[in-house]
Amino acid sequence: MTAGLAFLAMTALSAALLAGFFGTLHPAFDSFSHFRIHLSVLMALLALPLLASSFRLQAAGGLLFAISCLATTTGALPKWWPQQAAAKPTGQIVYSLLQMNLRFNNPTPKKVLSLIGRTNPDVITLDEVSQMWTTELGYIASAYPYRILCPYPNGMFGVALLSRRPFAADAAPRCEPRGAMAIATVDFGGTDVDVAAIHLSWPWPKEQYWQIGELAQPLAALGETAIMAGDCNAVPWSAAVRRVAALGGLTLMPSAGPTWIHRTLPDFLRRYAGLPIDQVFSKGGVTILSSRRLEDTGSDHLPLLVEFLVRSDEKQPEDGHATALAAHDLPAEPQG
Repeated sequence: MTAGLAFLAMTALSAALLAGFFGTLHPAFDSFSHFRIHLSVLMALLALPLLASSFRLQAAGGLLFAISCLATTTGALPKWWPQQAAAKPTGQIVYSLLQMNLRFNNPTPKKVLSLIGRTNPDVITLDEVSQMWTTELGYIASAYPYRILCPYPNGMFGVALLSRRPFAADAAPRCEPRGAMAIATVDFGGTDVDVAAIHLSWPWPKEQYWQIGELAQPLAALGETAIMAGDCNAVPWSAAVRRVAALGGLTLMPSAGPTWIHRTLPDFLRRYAGLPIDQVFSKGGVTILSSRRLEDTGSDHLPLLVEFLVRSDEKQPEDGHATALAAHDLPAEPQG
């Protein structure tokens, strides 16, 4: 009877995993894709003891399917071993972007401001910018004088973009009408780059699918050279993230690893069992060199620090993938 129940549970998990591969047909299927790693691991754990039961053939097939599903997520799997730091190119300016979901009611805002001061990024993309954060971010206005804050209708989930480098004089920064996206053209040493902050809603049955459709025009309007970061509330292999990338003509950066888990759970679990839902995209003259997760700052998301180059010429890469991560050996992550 126990083996029968385990077999039924394994069958249910396989159906959920399979549904996740058909996210382009309906957003309900895509919702299953976000838990592909967790479902694959659970299915494998159920299949292993069944190999010694009368369901051994079904268990073997289930184990193979679970491993195959897990293989599609390898780029975002947690890093259990130290990573070798990538060498930075000589003779070129390396810029940095800090992506943070602040959490609208973060109880420790000074941790956020301290992290910004220590990392000193060139540009910052922020999510869940509430009225509280409008005040807190005012304290670093002298360090980041170029900024745009886009309020969300509920007053909690706005986005913001801060920059130490000037905005281009001939392109005004702009907000998507409902505050889910902020865009500004930033001058990086004489080269204009569109920088965008994005914050998507939760997956189906929430409004994520429809929201991406509403953002189609702002995404398509991004310049030929651009970098965009934000809390997509969607994993890298999901249909939602692929759709965002396609609408903007963007390349998705390889994941730095899990960044979110429920705020009541410890940081260790977030780093190794959370969901990789904070994404960075780029195109054109932007070449991403590295990315790493930083320490907890009171949000339910981990910050991401991304280093990148900006080409001053208009030559496009021969292979079309210069916006992908240039170094596969990522810097070591601090263990918080």
